[in-house]
Formats: sequence, C-alpha cells, structure tokens
Amino acid sequence: MHIHILGICGTFMGGIAVLAKAAGIRVTGCDANVYPPMSTQLKDQGIDIISGFDADQINIRPDLFVIGNVVSRGNALMEAILDQRYPYMSGPEWIGKNILQGKWVLAVAGTHGKTTTSAMLAWILEAAGLAPGFLIGGVPGNFGISARLGKDGQTASHFVIEADEYDTAFFDKRSKFVHYHALTAILNNLEYDHADIFPDIGAIKTQFHHFVRTVPASGQLIVNDSDEALRQVLEMGCWSQKVFFGGPAQRGFTYGNSDAHAFDVFLEGQKQGTLRWDMTGEHNKMNALAAIAAARHAGVEPATAIAALGRFQTVKRRMELFGMAKGAYIYDDFAHHPTAIATTLEGLRKKIGHTGPGRIIAVFEPRSNTMKLGAMRQALPASLESADLVFGYGAASGKDRLGWDLGEALAPLATKARAFDDLDAMVGQIAKVTQAGDHVVVMSNGGFGGVHQKIVDAITTEGAS
Repeated sequence: MHIHILGICGTFMGGIAVLAKAAGIRVTGCDANVYPPMSTQLKDQGIDIISGFDADQINIRPDLFVIGNVVSRGNALMEAILDQRYPYMSGPEWIGKNILQGKWVLAVAGTHGKTTTSAMLAWILEAAGLAPGFLIGGVPGNFGISARLGKDGQTASHFVIEADEYDTAFFDKRSKFVHYHALTAILNNLEYDHADIFPDIGAIKTQFHHFVRTVPASGQLIVNDSDEALRQVLEMGCWSQKVFFGGPAQRGFTYGNSDAHAFDVFLEGQKQGTLRWDMTGEHNKMNALAAIAAARHAGVEPATAIAALGRFQTVKRRMELFGMAKGAYIYDDFAHHPTAIATTLEGLRKKIGHTGPGRIIAVFEPRSNTMKLGAMRQALPASLESADLVFGYGAASGKDRLGWDLGEALAPLATKARAFDDLDAMVGQIAKVTQAGDHVVVMSNGGFGGVHQKIVDAITTEGAS
C-alpha cells in the first residue's frame, strides 16, 4: 500500500504520515509550507516530501491520495486527481477507518487547550502502563514525537487524538472530530473561532453537538462545567455519561489551594492529591483536570494521574523556552486567538509577578484565518494587557496580508504597543528595548518568518546588557 499525502507538513497530516509508516504503509507527501517541528519530524522518519503541488505528482501513482484541508479546488495536483479519477480520501476519514477502528478512542475537543490536554492525557496513560497510541497537534516533550501507533512498535488498545472542529476537507464540510467515534470525549471549552468557515458561534455549537451524538451510551463526556456554550450544546441532547470539571466544589473534578506551581485536586469534594509542576496559568489547571478525569474513565486512578502530571513536559511551541540572549528569555508560543493570548500572558505574569526585574514583551502575528478576517481585532487590546510592551506584525502583502489596520486595532494600548509590516524592522526595535531579565513571548500559529532566532541574534548583537 502506498499513500501520497497532500498537505503533509501540517501537524495533523504529518501525524497521519507517521502513523501510516508505522503501520507498514509506504508514505510520500507534498506541501507548500515546510517548517519545523513537523518538517524535522518527517525527515527523521524517513518520509520524502515534495515541495509544492505540481500536477506531475500524479505520476507517482499511489494507491490512494490522502487530502488535507489546506487543499482546495484549483490546486493543480487536486485537479489532476479529479480529472483522472484517482482514489482519494480526507485525512480524518483515513485515520478513522484505518487506525482508530476497534480502539478505545479518547478525543480532546475545545477551542483552546486541545494539544496540551491531549499531551497530558497521553502521558498519564503512558505512566499508568497503558502505552497508548496518539495523534497530537504538536510535539509533547515526554514523547518527542507527535504521533505513534503504540509503544515500541506495538499496536495500542487506547488512542488519544486531538479532536479539531475545523472542517474535514473541501469535499467534506463536517468537523474532523465526527470521524473519530470516541468512547471518551473531552469538551474543554467553546468560543467563536474559524471565522473563515463558521458564520457564528451557533454553527460551531452545532458541530460540537454532532460530535456529542457520536459518543455511545457506554462512553463518557468530560465537560468543562464553567462553560455556558458547552452547557447549551448538551441541552441539544446527550446520550452518554457526563463527568464535569472546573465547576462547583462538590461537582466532579475541581482544584483548590492553588499557587503558581501547585494545587490540590478534588473529586466530588474529596481531595485526590496535590499536583506540583512547572506549568503556568489557570487554563493549564483546567487542562489537567480534564486529562485526569478522562484517564479515570480508562481506569487510571486520579492519584496516579496526578503523580504523572508532576513529570509532564510541555508541548513544543507552548510557552517553550526558545533561547536566551544577554540575560533575556525568548519563548515560542502557539497562541493566536485573543483568549489564548490572554491566558498565556496572564500565566507568565503570575509566575514572574508585577514587581520583578523582568518585563513581558509580547510579539505576535495575527496569522490565523479568523485573525486575518478581523473577527477578533477588537478583542486584541484586552488580551495583551498583561504585557509591558507589545510588538505586532502584519504582512503588507502576500497570502498572510491583513485585511485591517493592526496599528489602529492596537491604539487602545497607547505607547506600549507598536505595529509593523516589516519583520526585520520590528526585530531591530525589539532588540533595542529588550533588557536583561525580560521575557520576550513570541506568539503565532505559523513559522513567523523565523523571527525567534532573528530576535535572539539581534539581542545578542546589540540588545540586552
């Protein structure tokens, strides 16, 4: 069997490539945008990547073309596939039929926290000896790879998958997660996002309810009890067991006695243990509760899960320390939605405090489709309040060009915020103002033009002292 994957360098499709190869399938693929960590992971796996979507790739003649949702009509290779009537299938459908069938699927859905929570859950199951398979939209530090069938080449009975609400493919407008048929489903939170495909939050609630409909009566929904939108989703109909987290003290999983790096975990008001770790932010405490609750459904005692999370290593690009330059810390973070930006910065603020020597310098790129359409621009200033200085970059041309004025959107932040359409000019200004002890947080869901290394180099040359 040979599959050729269109859009192979996306985190999801790259994960499929890794799983398929581990299953003994010959894998090749192509993509237009190639950057770490996925490009590095595929190279390490010995998977050949072709740059671009040239129609000549039709001559590779695989048994099946697997199509990522980055591909649309007009794509030269896709048009050739359609014209010559070669077999094709979406990535989510392929993994649902070829990897997930017969497994205990633990799917993690939500506007925010999917990747981190999936990584936490996979690590808990690993620590408990269940050796799960997984497909995660990032590279967890505990595993060093975003996808595997099971430990040491074995096929696992449990499989953790990040369950995205984005559409499946240009020919299948259902959300990806309806293909996974989860037995355990985490509903972490629900906000408006993906303005390019969803007209309003009601449309997203409908897709979440489609996901709920696929969970059997013997399955379990792990639900954020403080999220009103999720409550409305359940009111549309629910046929599965429900376990709540993050709500009233006597209901489901909650946390208390919390400080920057430790908190107690409770179930129905009964203490299960104290989690001590290096993660920051209230959002990660909620992610942890969700993972502990889901693992319990798979038979892992909360105390075991808590102990495992004490050894949890964050996912790459989730407040990952990229490097240091003359005493300044430079972080890489995937935050691109205002809520995620706010929680990232607020978590760091709580860690370093308001009176310490270091400032928070936020560097962000509104690159997601939702951001580029301007659906969230009014929420940006409030999301950046925890930063001392803000540098925003909006491309002046090309596919990532903004359709709105970034400087105007940041105006409520007054002099602490600046907008740029020249990446090198922005890097130069960051280097000039950065001081020893500062925390430079770079936030984007893309490669951001390699700005992380550029900042390190610029500060090293002329910056912090």
